[in-house]
Amino acid sequence: MFSEDPICYETYQETSDWLLSRTKYRPKVAIICGSGLGILVEALANQEIFKYTDVPNFPQSTVQGHAGQLVFGELKGRACVCMQGRFHMFEGYPLVKVTFPVRVFHLLGVEVLIVTNAAGSIADGYSPGDIMIIKDHINLPGLAGQHPLRGPNDERFGPRFPCMSDAYDRALGKLALGISRELDFSNYTHEGVYCMVGGPSFETIAEAHLLRKLGVDAVGMSTVPEVTVARHCGLRVFGLSLITNKVTMKYDSNEVVDHEAVLSIGKKRARLLQCLVTELVARMERNPTANVQVKK
Repeated sequence: MFSEDPICYETYQETSDWLLSRTKYRPKVAIICGSGLGILVEALANQEIFKYTDVPNFPQSTVQGHAGQLVFGELKGRACVCMQGRFHMFEGYPLVKVTFPVRVFHLLGVEVLIVTNAAGSIADGYSPGDIMIIKDHINLPGLAGQHPLRGPNDERFGPRFPCMSDAYDRALGKLALGISRELDFSNYTHEGVYCMVGGPSFETIAEAHLLRKLGVDAVGMSTVPEVTVARHCGLRVFGLSLITNKVTMKYDSNEVVDHEAVLSIGKKRARLLQCLVTELVARMERNPTANVQVKK
């Protein structure tokens, strides 16, 4: 299950064909739900659900707060597919498995990937429950050689050396900021830099100070591999972090971060994220092609 071997194009195609033969939807938007944020799926109408255990070649979620299923449905009349639970490097998966669904989405015809995560705040002025629109990221594992595009490149997905200076779609970020003002929660919406660390341990105080010096606003253990592969495939990307805790920066602090607290904040603020994501999907430029097809 945790093989480091590259995955061939035909394996992705097999999974994509299996899904296309079993759903009426032809989604243009895919949403990856982070820890405690599976509630975003509730906004989908006319759902078709596939357990990861039933989907050929799919990895399995092992982390609490990740239901482990693909949910197809309609969001404001637009066909979408949601991952209710993602995969992480700290679970033991190689990054080619962590990002497996993204390439499947590309073969399904997805054009926009929305990624959400739970993150700890490094920046001053951020509080638990705040929302951060991701404007850029730092890929710490990638800088150390653990990169999702490591190994042979398949030009059918993208180029050998993809550009990442435009990783997060600026038009979608601007649209989301405008929506947050309209929904009257701009006071706790920020735009900042996300950093991925390997996990599963939370950061030491020295590590937290290092991240602050690097210009990091929020830190987590996911998202960056999926974004990198999505951009390699030519997908537009929009990212959101729900701030679930403040990263401890002082040695005399008694604060202790745990996963239960992360899930608790996720439940409290997930409705706001649901509103923001729903409105964002509704206002994206529409593709004139139909998104829904009838099963044969």
